[in-house]
Parts: sequence; structure tokens; C-alpha cells
Amino acid sequence: MKLDYTTLELQRRQHPAWRLLAADSAPLVASFLHRVFVVPNARVMAQADLVEALEDTLYGLREQLGNKAFPKSAQEYLNDWAANDKGWLRKFYPAGSDEPHFDLTPPTERALAWLGSLSDRSFVGTESRLLTLFGLLKQMSDGSETNPQARIAELHKQRDAIDAEIARVVEGSTALLDDTALKDRFQQFTGLARELLADFREVEHNFRALDRTVRERIALWDGGKGELLQEIMGERDAIAESDQGKSFRAFWDFLMSQSRQEEFTALLARVLDLPPVSSLAPDVRLKRVHYDWLEAGEYAQRTVAQLSQQLRRFLDDKAWLENRRIMDILRGIEGKTLALRDVAPSALRTPDFMQIDTTGADVDLALERPLYRPPVQTALASVALQAGEEDVDAAALFSQVRVDKAALSAHIRQSLQTQAQVTLAELLQTRPLQQGLGELVAYLQLASESLGSVVDEAVQDTVVWGMPDEAGGWVTRQATLPRVIFVRG
Repeated sequence: MKLDYTTLELQRRQHPAWRLLAADSAPLVASFLHRVFVVPNARVMAQADLVEALEDTLYGLREQLGNKAFPKSAQEYLNDWAANDKGWLRKFYPAGSDEPHFDLTPPTERALAWLGSLSDRSFVGTESRLLTLFGLLKQMSDGSETNPQARIAELHKQRDAIDAEIARVVEGSTALLDDTALKDRFQQFTGLARELLADFREVEHNFRALDRTVRERIALWDGGKGELLQEIMGERDAIAESDQGKSFRAFWDFLMSQSRQEEFTALLARVLDLPPVSSLAPDVRLKRVHYDWLEAGEYAQRTVAQLSQQLRRFLDDKAWLENRRIMDILRGIEGKTLALRDVAPSALRTPDFMQIDTTGADVDLALERPLYRPPVQTALASVALQAGEEDVDAAALFSQVRVDKAALSAHIRQSLQTQAQVTLAELLQTRPLQQGLGELVAYLQLASESLGSVVDEAVQDTVVWGMPDEAGGWVTRQATLPRVIFVRG
């Protein structure tokens, strides 16, 4: 990015990180978000938990600064921080939850990291960073060498260095890092570990932006599914094959290796037990930083899974609609064929046997369009409303029930996890009807909409349920219907 006046002025007005640093409430926002999100590495927090934590923080600040400090409620502050003009938090509803959740945005995490770098450091190490730079240059040089002889010579050189090191150790001459070198390298390790956690939020943000774009295109798409899939998968492959996508995939494969995890855990535990390192009082969460990496990477993987699920749902809907249209056409042909089965062959040569629309352009003349007719204005009489005196029982307005189809679908999916198929009667044995006939109709509607359901007309099932009567007692109802079978998709 060029640091010219125009670019910086645009960033000052639009970038969420700059807006956070320039806000009057920046100390409150930065300290609170750093304490609840960054320090414990919390990726997502429910609204109730976050409101409770912010209320406690505001109470403590009002005790110090007076009751007029920060006059808004915690809920109002959170909604304000998640608004588009701020962009410091991301407010969203996870799948299967009706409670809002919050997460840090990548610009906010970068602003918090910059604020953390402002403090003076008692020890500034340079040797480890220089060695890291040298090692990176060597890896790039060796990894891009195409001359086999040069690579063989370099490998021989490394082998000779290893043999010389082995000989020195055998002779009892071991070169150890001093306390300064250990502190230098450990500080660099801590900084890189924290930066890596912040990078995951940006990777997840990029995948989430792609997922949002896919949902918008699917909602507005009215063309063929092949064209849409080609366009979407092209962008998905472009992200996966980009430098960021390849680096994330290599990092994820490294973390998912069990041997690598065990080696990393053992090395980290041994380093943290070294006296020079323990004297620095490292963060206790550093012992499980690789598990924090795994948790952060899982959120990025879930976003990719949501993208795949959205594409699968689009394909299933399109395929269902197309198959239904094809079956309607085939059934219409079969019906006409059966109707003409007993007709004499000579009668089939009549012009009415089959009709095919001729191809041609429909011409609409301009003069065929009707003239404009003003709409008829309805005259309303100004009559004063009078309250009625009829004594009407309004209990029926409050006795309405709503059947939760999502809960019924979840019960069906849970039952199909342990068996290949399940009947409606078996479902009702494990979870009896609670809302009577309306809930039974909802099950039948789910069966009609599901591609993996079968109705066996030869077998009848009897469904029994109970419900209260008008006298306050209990009455039993039953219904007999063909066997409905749900099959695992």
C-alpha cells in the first residue's frame, strides 16, 4: 500500500482498525476485546456471555470514574461495535441457534496487536531473527536449485557438518546456547505463535466472504446449474490454489499429523522447563498453543464446509425440480398412450392424435395494447366505529400451537444415524406426539418433501396419541395410515 495522502485519508475514514485507534472509547473497546477474545483465544462468544462480561467491566469503570461514565448498556455497546460504521465485531447467528454470537474482525485483531507492540521491551533480541532470515534465504535457494550436481554438493556439505558435530559430541565438546540466546529465540517463538493465531481470523474472513458471495449468487441465479457451478468452483479453486490457500493447506496438513503434534508437544514442554525461559514467566496458555491453532483452523475448515453444503443444497433442489418436471411429462405421455390403447389404428391417423407447436415468433402490435384506464376510486364512508357488546370467547386466539418442523427433522436425522431406515410408527414410539394431529401432519409433510422416503400401501400402521378435552380430562385419539418409511440418504 502506498502511504500517500489520498490513500491514508481514505484509510482513516474507512478502515475499522484506524477508526478503533481514533475512537474516544478506544481504551474500553481495546482492553475489553483483548481480555475476552485474544487472551483466552476465544473464537466465538454468545451474546449473553459477552453482555455479562461487558456489564461487569462497565460496573467497575463506573465505580472508578463515576456513574455518568459510559452511559449506554452493554447490549447497546456491543451492537454499536458490530455496526457497519464501526466493524470491530462480527455479529452473526450460527446454524441451529437463535442467539446472536460475536467474533473479532481481522482489522480489530491487527489494531490490538499494534497496541501491544507499543510497550517498551526490556530485552530486544536480534540474533534469532537474523538466523531465521538466513534460514529462509537458504531454504528458498536450495528449494529452487535445478542443478542436480549443486544440490548433491550442498547435501554433502550438510552431511560433513553433521558428522563433525557428532564427532565433537563424542569427544565431549558440546556447544550449548547461553541464556541470552535462549531468551532471544523464545521471544521470537512467542511473537510468531500469537501472529499465527491472528492470521487465522483473516483466512477465515476470506473464506467467509466467498461463502457469502456464493449464497447471493445462488439466491439470484435463474440460469443453468452448470454455468453457476463452473463460475463458483472456479473462484473456489482460485482461492485454494492461491499462495494463501496453499500455505494454509500445508500448515493444516502439518498440524493434523499425529507424530508432528507429539513431537511439538514434547519440544515445547522441554523448552518451557528451561530455567532461562521459565524466568521470563511465559503465558500459561503457551503450553497448548498448537491446540489453539487447531481450534482456529477448524473454524476456517467449517466455513469451507458451509460453502460445500450450500452447493450441495443447490444441486439437490435443482435436481428435484428437474426430475419432477420430467416425471410429469412422462406420466402425461403414458396416460395419453393408455387412453389410445384400444383405439383402431386407422383412427390414429386423424389430425387430433398428436399436436406439435410450430416454431415461430409471436408478433404483438403496438395498437393491440389497450388504452390507459384510470382506476376506480373506492368511496369510503366516514362512519365512526362503535365498540360491540357481544361477549365472544377469545380463548381460541390463544390456543393456537406451532409445530416445530426443524425439531422433527432433527429427530428423523438422529434416528437414521444408527439405522438405515425407520418407520413413522417407530419414530413416534421414541418421541410420542405432543401436539396431536398437527404434528402428525407435519411428519407426513416432511415425508412428502424428502427424496429418501417411501410409502408402503400394503401395510397399515396405527398411531395413538392423547390430548386434553374440554372437561379437563384426557381423551385418546388414533389414526390409521399406510406405513411411512424414512430412508437414510
